[in-house]
Parts: sequence; structure tokens; C-alpha cells
Amino acid sequence: MADNPNPNIEEIKAAPAPETPVKKKGVKRRIFLAGSALLVGGGVFGLYWSDNSARTRARQLTTGEGEHNFLTWMKIAEDDTVTLFSPHIDFGQGTHTALGQMLADELDADWSKVKVEQAPSDVAFSNTALVQSFLGEMTGYPGVINALPAALIGMLTRSQKIQITGGSSAVRFTGQGGMRVIGAAVRAALVAEAADRLGVSEGELTTADSTVTHAASGRSLRYGELAAGAAERSLSRDPVLKTRSQWKLINKPVTRLDIPAKVDGSAVYGIDFTLPDMRVATIAAAPVRGGKLESVDEAPAMAVPGVEKVVKLDDAVIVVAKGYWQAAKGLAALSPRFTDGGNGAMSTPAIYAAQDKLREAGKPDNQAGEGDVDSAFKAAGDNVITADFRVPFLHHAMMEPFALTAHFKDGKLHLWGGLQDPIGARDRAAKAAGMDIDDVLFNPMIMGGGFGRRFPGVTEILDQAALLAKQVPYPVKLVWSREEEVRHGTYRPQSSARLSATLKDGRIAAWRNDYVQGDNAEGEVGFIYDVPATSRRHFAYTTNQIDGPWRSVNSTQHGFYNESFIDELAHAAGEDPYQFRRKHLPEGSRHQKVLDEVAKHAGWGTPLPEGVGRGIAIVESFGTIVAEVIEAGVKEDGSPKVLKAWAVVDCGTTVNPLNAEAQIAGGIIMSLSATIGEAITLANGAVVESNFTDYNLLRLADAPPVIDVHFIESDAPMGGIGEPGVPPASAALANALFAATGKRIRTLPILTQAKA
Repeated sequence: MADNPNPNIEEIKAAPAPETPVKKKGVKRRIFLAGSALLVGGGVFGLYWSDNSARTRARQLTTGEGEHNFLTWMKIAEDDTVTLFSPHIDFGQGTHTALGQMLADELDADWSKVKVEQAPSDVAFSNTALVQSFLGEMTGYPGVINALPAALIGMLTRSQKIQITGGSSAVRFTGQGGMRVIGAAVRAALVAEAADRLGVSEGELTTADSTVTHAASGRSLRYGELAAGAAERSLSRDPVLKTRSQWKLINKPVTRLDIPAKVDGSAVYGIDFTLPDMRVATIAAAPVRGGKLESVDEAPAMAVPGVEKVVKLDDAVIVVAKGYWQAAKGLAALSPRFTDGGNGAMSTPAIYAAQDKLREAGKPDNQAGEGDVDSAFKAAGDNVITADFRVPFLHHAMMEPFALTAHFKDGKLHLWGGLQDPIGARDRAAKAAGMDIDDVLFNPMIMGGGFGRRFPGVTEILDQAALLAKQVPYPVKLVWSREEEVRHGTYRPQSSARLSATLKDGRIAAWRNDYVQGDNAEGEVGFIYDVPATSRRHFAYTTNQIDGPWRSVNSTQHGFYNESFIDELAHAAGEDPYQFRRKHLPEGSRHQKVLDEVAKHAGWGTPLPEGVGRGIAIVESFGTIVAEVIEAGVKEDGSPKVLKAWAVVDCGTTVNPLNAEAQIAGGIIMSLSATIGEAITLANGAVVESNFTDYNLLRLADAPPVIDVHFIESDAPMGGIGEPGVPPASAALANALFAATGKRIRTLPILTQAKA
């Protein structure tokens, strides 16, 4: 798109005067300072050199004989094969296929000759399109950010080593601002090259299926024939992109490229990876996070056949053996002694009690909103409605536990595994090993789940593997057992909130959300309803656990809080929950249309069997609006039974409808699982749960037999798809259960109340 160009493409233009900001958001200090330093200290020559150096490096890493590189993210071979190098990791979300569709459509490439490969873990492949889009969103000045010199954005991105996969950003940012623009720019270069060779004007040429054709003369040239010359041409920073009516691959249900290898077993995950003479290790860290290793007798482990070494870390013990089961048996034979780091009194009830006390103190860390809530509440007197909500720590429950292979050889540290930021992984491993990042090589692999758990900043296995590799003379794969992975997660925060509101003439006059959780309040859910006075106040409370991003980040808890509470307000007003929401949304808005559509598809208002209720919720997150309706009842044991779920989604444009539907349905299942049964609890400072036997994931028999997903194609900017399906489902289920039983659900998971 013209207002969101690929930051790798040159033709530097002068920045226009600042436009009116779209949103009032602060720029992250680290990014701002880094960018300022680069702009002031780098100079034009420095920027030019850095950009050219990155492109040269990319060619060296990815381009072979008979292949021609375009920027850092694609190449065309003389046999017409187009290879895209994705800066995003594959962990089942389908973005490799979607990015391929976006590039190939603008390029007019033959889809059967398009390949998508993982980009190397190298700063040359730092995701410039992602940074440019995020900066535009954070500052509220996307036009100014997009007009900055391409080389400056590239240099800034490489300095920050950004190659992340997360935030539902791959398609909406990298795809829109990167792949589509690259595809269109390279197609223009191919056409220009063909025009020169054929001696005709560019306007006489057409492109399709990796061929440039001159219809008047019947002559044509394949992309493979034109690639060498086109690669030497300057690429437009602002190419003309196709309109919706011209798309051939975008918005089409293309079969995913990654599925065959995952079905036939040829796909290699980190836990599958092997090397000659490799050993396998497993680990036990201090049960209470923050504790230290006091002592351990190595003899029992060393007596186990196959065990070769016991390695002591500051807070853990590792057993190395010829295979995993020997290592696990050796570890089980040990009786290490750990301290509790002063956290032995930490427990789930104690955390909630401390959060309540902190909120009562009334001193928030930050706040947002508009209007005078305090005056509205004072005028309402005793007519202020209040409800308290609680949600537990949540585990990511990846199907593939952590497994990272490391080999320290000839002064270089080599790593193989699946993480959500390969360059960041190199950086963390280098720091742990006391090495320069250039001496650490990370080989990114597909992942068996992630959901935010595999970001290097919250991935201790990087430190452990780096330290282990320097103590053994052979490759070693460090594997976390399922028990280790459950008990040492980086969980979605244990959080609580008090929501208060007052009604006037059947409408919400004022609304306040006082919530307590870890000190990271980024990603707060925007308040979508039209209310004169609103207040959202965050109270930071930290525990000995590490809070980490969980699928849809803060949208999960706030979606539950807000959409459960507005249902309570509708009941207090004596109104239908759907109609009550509707009248608080701007007339004719996207939100209202999505809400209307889900109500229509679910047959809102039609009779239901006795004991069955219908609940509704709507949440906007990651630029996408999702409304969901759930029908549910209660089984004889008091646990919920979800009968059917509907979702209507406006993400602007769906690139691959089949995959988008799968992502929304998967998000609903994950949310229902967390809502019904999942919880990480603490006792004596340690995590109680140990495996899927006591961490209650939703079983197939309890999943809704029907999930009906619909999309609204709109002209709105493209939103995310991997995470927005999660937030509405928890509240929709809780609201359905109220409709069925008259009992409000304010504390999750539901099973803890069903058993009470």
C-alpha cells in the first residue's frame, strides 16, 4: 500500500510535516533513543553502508548459482522458482503460506513454483517492515514513520536485533508493509527489464504465472530469464499495489504449504533434532522460583547406566546421558537441596489477598480514560454497581516441551531449536555464555506451539544450554520434561479486578476498571463502548513467578472482565444483553455490524431448550473485532457443557480464509479450555500442578461440536488473526451460564466453583 511501504526499498524522500496523530500512544523509549542516535550519529554514508552491508550479507547466506536476490527477503532462480525468506517462525499459525500468497499475488508468480523458507537468524534479516508498522502504530504518526529513509528504519531494526513472531503481526505488518510491496516492486522491475529487451513500452506488457507477455507480438519472457537484469535495477519504494478485484491469491483458501511435511513426519522440530555423537540432558530447577541450589550428591545419578555427567548451575542441576530416558532416570535418582529464595510463603490465596489490599490503597501505577468518573459515582450515591473478578496464572501448555541442542566448538556456540525471536535468542545465549553475538549461531526450527512462551526474554533454557555446552565436548540436546515445563513456565499473570459502574436513563453513565497484576500493563484492551466517563487504573503487583505474554496478552483477562460486567449492567437495566451492547456502540460502526452479524447467525432471541443459555461478547484486539455467541448448559456434576459457538470477525481482509477460520476456532477452544479448567496455583512458593494430569486442559468430549465462524471483509486496515479469537469466549461462556442458571461467574476457572 502506498502509505505503508517496504522499509528495505530505497528512493529516499523528504518527510512531510507531521499529520494529525491517529492515536495518542507513547514511543517505546529504547526504540526512540536508538533511532535518534542512529539518525544523529550514523549520517547518510553510515546508513547507506549499513543497508548495503545487510543486503550483501543476505545474498551470501541465501543466494546460490543461477539465483538472483531482491533485497533480503526473496530470490528468483533461472528455472522461475521464487523463494521467500520469512522472518517469522512457523509454529502452526499458517503465516508462511499467507506471506507467500501476498508476495506471489503482487509478483504475479506461478504459485506452484513459490517456496517459503525460514529466514536465517542474522541481523541482515531483521524485520524492518514489522518495526516500521509498530512505530507508526505506537506514535500515531504512520505517515511520518513511513516517509523516513528506508535505510534509517533498516539500521534501527538491525541495531535492536528484531526478528520476532508474535502480536498477530506477521500478516498485517510484514505481509502488508513488506511482502506485498516487495512483490509489486520486483514485478515492476521485471516488466522494465522485459520492455528493454523486447523494445516495447512497459504499458504494452502484462504479467501472469511468472511470465511477462507482449500480446501484440506474441512474445514473452519468463521471470527466470529476466531475474539477473531485474536484480540490478532500483526498486520503487512506492509501487502500485493491486486492488481487491485484481487479487488472484489473496483472500483465497490456498492449501497450507507446511501441512504435508507435518503429516508425513518429515518436518523436524527442536525435540526431533539429532547430530552425530549427540548426548541428551534434562534438568531440575529450584521448585520455588528464585531459589538456589545448595547441594547435590552426584553419585546416585552417575550409577545409572548411560549417565555421563552431572552439571550444577546456580539454581538447577542437569544430568547428561547417552539418551533422554537414561538422563531422566539419573535425574530422578538425585535428591538436590534448594533454597526457597525467601519466597516460601507465596500462595495463590495470599496473592489474591495482597492484590485486594493493594487495590484498596488506591494508588495506581498508571491510569487512562476520560470524563469525571468520581463525580458521576458521587452523584449516583448507592446506585453504583460493583463486581470483583479473579483469573489465575495460566500455563502455555505447548505440545512440544522445550528442547534446545547446543554445541560449543572452535570458539563458536551453535544452537538448534524453535524460539519466537531467533536473533534475540542468539543475543541472550551470547550473554549467558560470555561470548560475542557474532560467535553464536542459532538455527531456527519449527515449533510445537508457542503462544508467547518461546520469546527469548522469558526462555531460561537458552542460558542453561549455553552454559551446558561449554562444559561438554560434544553436541548436547537439553530437554525439559513436561513436569519441568509446567512448573517453571512464564505464565499469564494472576490478576484481579474490581469493576464499577452507574446507570442513568438505561445507559452507562460512568465505568471504572481497577485491575491488579504484574507491572507490564502494555497491550491494555481499548474500551469500545460509548460511555461519558471511563477510568482504567492499573496497580502493579509482582510475585516470584515470571509473568509472560499468553495468547492475546492482556486482552484475555480484560475481555473477561469487561464483557462479563457489561452483561451484569444489562441485567441491572432490565435489557437484553445484545441490545444493551448495541446501543452503546456508535451507530453504523464496524463494532455494531460485527455484533449484529453474530446475533443473526446465532439466532439470538430464539427459544432454547430448558437448562441451556446463550451468551454474547465482543472484543477488539490487535486491530481485529471479534464477536462471539456461545450456547451452554451444566452437566450433572456441575461442570459446563458448551454446545455451540459462533464467531463473526472483521479483520479488514482475510488473506487465507481457511487458515483464518482455523485460527479463530483454535482461539475459541484455547479460551474455553482456560475458562473451564486451567489454572496454575502456588503453595509454599512452588507451583502445584505438574503435568496434563492435573493441569486441566479441555478434552475433546467437552469441546463444542460446532464452531461457526464468519468473516466480514471491510476496507479497514488489516488486523491480526492468530490471537483475537481468544478474548470474547470466556465472557460469552460465563454469560451463557448465567442465562442458563442465574449464577454469575466472576472467578476462573469454572471447575473450581463447580467442585466447591
